[in-house]
Amino acid sequence: MESILVMYLILVVIGAVLWVWAIVDALVRPDAQWREADQSKQLWVIVVILIGGLGAVLYFLIARPKLKMAAAGHGPGSSTAAKLPSPLADPATRRELMSTVEAVPGSSKPDTILDVDHIVRHFGGITAVDVGHLEVQRGIITALIGPNGAGKTTFFNLITGFDRPSSAGQGAHWSFDGRTLDRTSASRVARSGMVRTFQLTKALSRMTVMDNMMLGAQNQIGEGLGQSLLRPIWSDQEKQVETKALELLDRFSLLEKRTDYAGSLSGGQRKLLEMARALMSDPKMIMLDEPMAGVNPALTQSLLGHIQSLRDEGMTVLFVEHDMHVVRHISDWVVVMAEGKIVAEGAADEVMSNQAVIDAYLGAHHDTDLGDDALLTDETLEKLAEEVAEEDAEREEQP
Repeated sequence: MESILVMYLILVVIGAVLWVWAIVDALVRPDAQWREADQSKQLWVIVVILIGGLGAVLYFLIARPKLKMAAAGHGPGSSTAAKLPSPLADPATRRELMSTVEAVPGSSKPDTILDVDHIVRHFGGITAVDVGHLEVQRGIITALIGPNGAGKTTFFNLITGFDRPSSAGQGAHWSFDGRTLDRTSASRVARSGMVRTFQLTKALSRMTVMDNMMLGAQNQIGEGLGQSLLRPIWSDQEKQVETKALELLDRFSLLEKRTDYAGSLSGGQRKLLEMARALMSDPKMIMLDEPMAGVNPALTQSLLGHIQSLRDEGMTVLFVEHDMHVVRHISDWVVVMAEGKIVAEGAADEVMSNQAVIDAYLGAHHDTDLGDDALLTDETLEKLAEEVAEEDAEREEQP
């Protein structure tokens, strides 16, 4: 393969040099002399120009796409076999790592892969997201929890390029694996290695399961208009993509469904398909928006196992979930959102006993029995009114 690429490049260089020489020679020599030149020499010049042009065409249609594919790690020979376990596959190692992190909102992490600062999103007079600072640790499973309407999905949309922050250009900044994504489209976010699934699955219903999978692979040579006409230059890569898709379908127990239309799958199977399709791009971090929603208990256990195996292979996982049993079972770190803000961070057991988290889910006065006649005194009512007034004043003071 390397020798072929070298040959293409040599053709381009030689052809370009001779092409320039022929043009300069034609411009310098008087028109009369050029007309009197030997016909064979003129033919030779034309052949040189054609060689240079052919070399350029071959380079841009074949060599350049394959070089880009190899640089991105999707070239021939890339394996889809099981990866070596990550050092963080060991639970004790993960606990030791995260024990050094302070359990407060916006805490600094030892090895941050996603860094978010001052992301705000307004919808009219409502502030849906107001995240001052958040860091996501590389190589672990981080759960993003919070009551309905807390802003979790909106936050996902903002950092993956599906929505634009109201604070854009006013301090909003986020980066992934050292790369700034402030003004990046959703497609470029995915190419950077951060992919997501959706709360409502986005499978292409009128395409087969296999076609859905193959669309997820990146840097496919045949996607270019010119290259698509030349099957020999992309057929090898097409076979590699197909092999990888079949391996992932087998891993997610969807191999028998590969020829079925995606629209015929159950809700749980669509969740599996969406996760498998996301893995076709070899991401560094996968973001799952309520992966267990609407999934039957049998498939839930399968999904949990797949998420944990991704972490054990070294991938970072950030997922939104309402099932606290799932959060306790697989998460290494938990981030809590309420009213668009990060209100707590920490290990699952610590977070779930946090008073701010309990208030976010159940309300600040959840432990007050309003049916108790003893509370119907002027003093108690005045105290409750003062607390409500203080909470309203705090909200009004917030920008």
